[in-house]
Amino acid sequence: MNKKKIMIVDDEPKIVRFVAANLKSLDFETLTCQSGAEALEKAEEFDPDLILLDLMMPGMDGFDVLKRLRSYSSVPVIMLTARSNGADKVQGLNLGADDYLTKPFSLDELFARVNAVLRRMDGRMAPPVTTSEITLGPVTANLAQRRIWLGDTEVKFTETEYNLFALLLQHAGKVMTHEQLLSEVWGSEYRDEVEYLRVTIARIRQKIKSAAEGAAAELIVTYPGVGYMAKQE
Repeated sequence: MNKKKIMIVDDEPKIVRFVAANLKSLDFETLTCQSGAEALEKAEEFDPDLILLDLMMPGMDGFDVLKRLRSYSSVPVIMLTARSNGADKVQGLNLGADDYLTKPFSLDELFARVNAVLRRMDGRMAPPVTTSEITLGPVTANLAQRRIWLGDTEVKFTETEYNLFALLLQHAGKVMTHEQLLSEVWGSEYRDEVEYLRVTIARIRQKIKSAAEGAAAELIVTYPGVGYMAKQE
């Protein structure tokens, strides 16, 4: 079995060495970078399964790196920051981060987040339907290929966005609660992180709107304080 590969991007050498050594002890393969430019240069060749990305770095900060990454890659990213600013968290999630960890963090917390994100990326959600393709209005989802089209246009989603949208499509016509969606897509330890859900739904809606000029804007219906539903035509 191939080792999972994790890239660690942080301008603090002690943190990089400490995190890398502990991840290696858990049998992960690691690559360390001390700047955003170095990370972007090495990411394609290393092909990581996950990136731990520090927010506050000189030159190109974590937000800039994430924005560049998301222009061509859906690799999972956990943002690391010394700031507990809620606006930073939302901005990171809006740019496509999969999780957010505030320094100082314990190793147990780091390992739990790493394992949770990798578990999601392994696609371990058991589909509740036997069909490999779902059609809902203008949307077609091929569950076997993990691809989604709006009409003739394929819409590119990150892994987390895809997992959430596919789950809603599989339960079209039924309201799924915040807790259900968070537990299924992120893991039971995230069941209270409603902000993660809200931001990801907004990103899905924006991508649908961009692909169809608002033709399917109401495909996902919000039930305030309860959850979301994929609307049946």
